Parts: sequence; structure tokens; C-alpha cells
Amino acid sequence: MGDSGDLAGAYSDESVLFRVLRHLGWDDLANIGYFTLPTLPLAALVGPVFFQRRLARRSLALLDARPGQLVLDAGCGRGDTTARLGAAGCRALGVDIQPSQIDQARRRFGSRSGVRFAVADATALPPRAADIPLPDGSLDRVHCLEAAFHFGHEGRTSFLSECFRLLRPGGRLVLVDVTSRTDQPIGALDPNGLVRGTWRFDDIEPYERYPLMASAAGFTTHRVLDWTTPVLHRAARLSALFAGTASTRAGRQALCVRWPGLRELDAREWDEVIAIVRAHQAIGRGTCYAAYVFESMGESPVSVEAGKRQISGQA
Repeated sequence: MGDSGDLAGAYSDESVLFRVLRHLGWDDLANIGYFTLPTLPLAALVGPVFFQRRLARRSLALLDARPGQLVLDAGCGRGDTTARLGAAGCRALGVDIQPSQIDQARRRFGSRSGVRFAVADATALPPRAADIPLPDGSLDRVHCLEAAFHFGHEGRTSFLSECFRLLRPGGRLVLVDVTSRTDQPIGALDPNGLVRGTWRFDDIEPYERYPLMASAAGFTTHRVLDWTTPVLHRAARLSALFAGTASTRAGRQALCVRWPGLRELDAREWDEVIAIVRAHQAIGRGTCYAAYVFESMGESPVSVEAGKRQISGQA
């Protein structure tokens, strides 16, 4: 998994794009959002938060988690989805490799009943986190929303193996992630490294490879939902509108009237943001956004090494 210090730069004011998104409304959540056509014009006026919450609700609904169940929220960020699980009556454990994110999660939601947070690497979980023991078969559900692209291929392989080990028979993993349409190297989609440098990741998994990796770990694939259009394509339309508006002095002034915090950007930073947004638009043409529902039926998992051979032979 990516270094915690390196990742922290992607989700703090060290990143000029994150600063812009924060001024637009990013706070508890840091996902792209789920946009429908009738509400798309609204997004340009109110910002992303409503749509980020919609994506979180859709992702969590796939878990089918029940009150009393122990649920791991992997890559929980600032804890919003973990808190939602706790509010639904689950025993929710949110883990993230970034101490700064967990600190914020604890400040926001740590006092809520049934919710715990811990700094931990989701690809190599400790025997105990936040005083919750994590033996084999201890979890009922695992949720991972828009975090696994940070793990790298080896990390994603390890994460799936860890999830299978920790889930009881009949348990469920919901993994929502940005993927590629083919196994084309990410460098071909992001030749200047602007997207990878902004979000601090090295590669993304091909859309069709995730079920193979999950099968190698021991899972069965219950369901795959392609959310590319409501997430990536419609977010790209909004970002194109933003970049176009920000390309002129009058447009920047208008944006600053709507979101006054944007006034802190200087001309160089505006140009940098526009370049990053356009790089996201370019990479979007070769990427997908998928929600995978994997189930643990209790079979013996294929070893990691065997899984790697199986994947490399079929990719």
C-alpha cells in the first residue's frame, strides 16, 4: 500500500486540487460522487457533497449489513461511512493508513456508539485494532469505497486475501474502485503523471481482472455494477464546465463569488488546477468505475502465489 505520508499529501491542502475541492464542499467524504441526469445542473450550483453522500449510500446498501454485525470499513478516510454503519446498528471498525485521517474521524465520530477507528494498513491488518480482535472469520462484512486504487496490484491482491481470511462463511466484501478498460499501462493514459501525482497512486486494476483476483483469493462474485456513467462520465462533464469557466478571468471571478474560498488561488495555481482537471478528463476515456460484490462461501482460498499465476495467465 502507498506510504501514509505520501498519501497525506493527496488529501490535504498540500494538493492544490484538494484545496479547490475543499472550497467546493469536500469535507467528511472524499469520493467522486454519483450523479443522475436530472440533478446534474444542480451539481454545478451546490457542489459535490449531496452526490458524494449518494455514492456512499449506494455503496453501503450493497453490503446488506445487519444490526450487530461486525463491519470493517477499509480505507475509511475521515470516517463518514463508518459512522453511517454505526448509525445503522453495526459494530463498525474504520481503518486507514493515514493518521491524520483517523484523527479527524475520531474527532468527528469517535464518540458515537458502535464506532471505532484505528490506524492500520488494510492490506496487512493487525491481530487487533481499536481493541477489537481480528481472528480468522471474525468479520461479517468488509466495505472499501474508492480506496483500493491506492494499494497497488500487490496490495490489492493482499487485501482480497486478508478479507477472505477475516470474513466468516457467508460474509461479503463490497469493493468500489476506479478501474481501467484494458490492461494498458496507466502511463499511456496519464503520460505527464498529473493524475497519479495528484492522488499518489501508481496503477489501477483492469475492470475484468478484479473478479479473477477475488476468485483466486477464494471469493465468489455475487454482483458487478458498472457505475462509469453516473460517476466518471458525469463528473467529467462537470469538471469540463469548471475548467472552461476557470480559463477566463471573468469566469474565475464568477467562481469566486459562488465559492469565496477560491480567492486564495493565484494565477499559477489556477493554471495548475486547469491542467490537472484536463488530465483527469483525458484519463477518464480509458477508465471505468465499478462496484464489486464478492461473497465468502467458506471454500479454501487459493494461495497468493497460485492466485498470481492464475491472474497473469488469464489477464
